[in-house]
Amino acid sequence: EGGARAELRQTHRRAVREGAKFEVVPQADVVALMAQLKAISDTWLADKPGGEKGFSLGLFDARYLANFDCALVRSGERIVAFANLWTAGSAELSVDLMRYGEGAPKGVIDYLLIECMLWGKAQGYEWFNLGMAPLSGLEDHPLAPAWHKLGRLVQRYGENFYHFEGLRKFKEKFSPEWRPRYLAAPGGWSLAGALVDVTTLISGSVAGAVSK
Repeated sequence: EGGARAELRQTHRRAVREGAKFEVVPQADVVALMAQLKAISDTWLADKPGGEKGFSLGLFDARYLANFDCALVRSGERIVAFANLWTAGSAELSVDLMRYGEGAPKGVIDYLLIECMLWGKAQGYEWFNLGMAPLSGLEDHPLAPAWHKLGRLVQRYGENFYHFEGLRKFKEKFSPEWRPRYLAAPGGWSLAGALVDVTTLISGSVAGAVSK
């Protein structure tokens, strides 16, 4: 844990040295920046397999983003990364869609999240929600429950189009307090179908999930 925190501090300091600057743009001013945000998103998507995801992850939609305050990272005067801010009452802050583009400092998403947390603390928020890590935390041993084994199988083959384990490891750096979220489904093969359905929703591609 201490090593992860030291790594985050180092990443944050490096981004600052490279000229990264953080700001929060109020919802009323986001529309004026939408073309720049879309350009960043398009650049980000061009480098990722499988295109837009969904369900437990945000996707770029201008009408949707126009409803939220937006956290920005600038390099000089140019926007190089952004995330829309979610608020849950007065206690919890979170982000949904995060994207970065060309010219962003190394570790810019770490920097962006750290700055969002610091901003939220200054605004009086008590919690920062890092979101979900789908199909993570499953037991992986011979005596694991059958649904854990099915989940690990879906996770293993779904890794080609959605980095389940990578997302979990990324969020672990922030020493989160994990809270389980449960999927209710009939037993037997229906459970396997439900897991595939969830994976398909997250990946954003029915064809992609089936082909894997």
